[in-house]
Amino acid sequence: MKLFKYIIVFAIINFGALAIGNWLMNNGPQETWYLSLNKAPWTPPGWVFGAAWFTIMACFSIYMAYLYKDAFSSKVQGLFIIQFVLNVSWNYIFFNQHLVGLGLVVIMGLTATIAFFLNDYKKQLKFKTVLVLPYLIWLCVATSLNMYILIHN
Repeated sequence: MKLFKYIIVFAIINFGALAIGNWLMNNGPQETWYLSLNKAPWTPPGWVFGAAWFTIMACFSIYMAYLYKDAFSSKVQGLFIIQFVLNVSWNYIFFNQHLVGLGLVVIMGLTATIAFFLNDYKKQLKFKTVLVLPYLIWLCVATSLNMYILIHN
C-alpha cells in the first residue's frame, strides 16, 4: 500500500510538471514561429508527443516510487529536482523564448540527468530500471530534433 501512495505522489508531481511546462510554452507547437521552422524529417506528428509524455510520466512515476521506497537519498532527491526544473524550463526556453541553442543545452542536461538515474540505481532496482528507458529514449529523440532545428534554421 505504501508503494501505491508513492506512485500517486510522484504521478501528481510528474504530471504537474507537464502541466506547468505546457502552460509556460503557451501555444508553442501551433505558433507561427515553430510552424515555420525547418524541422527534422523524423519529427513525429503532434499527437505522438502527448501519448509519449503520458507514457513516460506514468513509467517514471512508478520508477521514482520504487526508488524512493528502496534507495532514497539526498542524491535521489537532488536528481529528481534537477530533472523537474530542466523538464519544465525547456518548454519555456524553446517554445516561449525561442532560444533553440539554450534549449539544446537544457535538454542535453535533462538527458544526462535521466541517464544518471538509469546508471546509478540499476543495481538497487534491477529490472525495474526499464521503467526509466522510455524517458531516456524519448529525450534522445527530442535532443536530436532540437539539434536539427538549431543547425537548419
